[in-house]
Amino acid sequence: MRKVVECVSNFSTSEPKTVDLILNEIKKTKNAFLLDYTFDDYYNRLVVSFVGNKKSVLEAALNMAFKAVELIDMRKHKGQHPRIGAVDVVPFIPVKNVTMEECIMLARKFGETLAEKCGVPIYLYDEAAKSPERRDLDWIREGEYERLAEMIVRPERKPDFGPAKPHPTAGATITGARKVMAGFNVNLGTADLKVVKKIAKALHAKKGGFSNVKAMAAFIPEKNITQIGMSISDFEKTPLYRVFEMLKVEATRYNVPIVASEFCGMAPLKALIDIAAYYLKIDNLTEDRVLEIAIQNAIEKGGVPE
Repeated sequence: MRKVVECVSNFSTSEPKTVDLILNEIKKTKNAFLLDYTFDDYYNRLVVSFVGNKKSVLEAALNMAFKAVELIDMRKHKGQHPRIGAVDVVPFIPVKNVTMEECIMLARKFGETLAEKCGVPIYLYDEAAKSPERRDLDWIREGEYERLAEMIVRPERKPDFGPAKPHPTAGATITGARKVMAGFNVNLGTADLKVVKKIAKALHAKKGGFSNVKAMAAFIPEKNITQIGMSISDFEKTPLYRVFEMLKVEATRYNVPIVASEFCGMAPLKALIDIAAYYLKIDNLTEDRVLEIAIQNAIEKGGVPE
């Protein structure tokens, strides 16, 4: 029975040579497979999605982290995305024949090893968190890298692994286990970041918006437009079409046009099915009615001979 785990590692860099060296660690790992990666100057962040079995995913995640700690100096880092370290967040996600508990154990092993070998303080979040507030990335990232030295010495913020002080150049790292989520960005045809922050606030869970949604505003200098970057942690409870429709309402309120949208990382099939069913008014669209999925299921059941 094949077990598949996904890992979506986030690094605080957009330097092309550093990106290549980090990605090369996946390519060198047997049974680990790169799915997708994105990086940009305005967030100054690299997001990498890869899969494998438990052993290969952990090995690749650690080797990427070791390389990032070696190459990234947070003292020089500037970016619009919240972060506390060179290896900012590393979630492990059960995909096939793997339990959440197994992914929690992977996160703990990752954290213990990175702390032991590199002296990086580690926080466990989401399903791996040891206290309710630590489930939340926003709580852990409060003050970001700039205030990490001040925040980390507070008793309630003692790291789960490693020293209660930042690594000299790599800051701190967050790791954990979570469900598949949707990273969804929408570009808006305005350079007015103040207005876009108001729209993001209307979507963000803790600011009066949708549960399961985190939203932030960013400026894209080369296009002179703005972006609302969103993480939808449970797109089955809070469908993307519902979030997008509210975003349209708020954008219209401020007379701001929607330019484009994109997925950050891989697009979950269930989220796409929800979107298609809503906008095309399809009554009977389910995963097993998607051709490629039906064929894959038939192959796995031995229904398609060689």
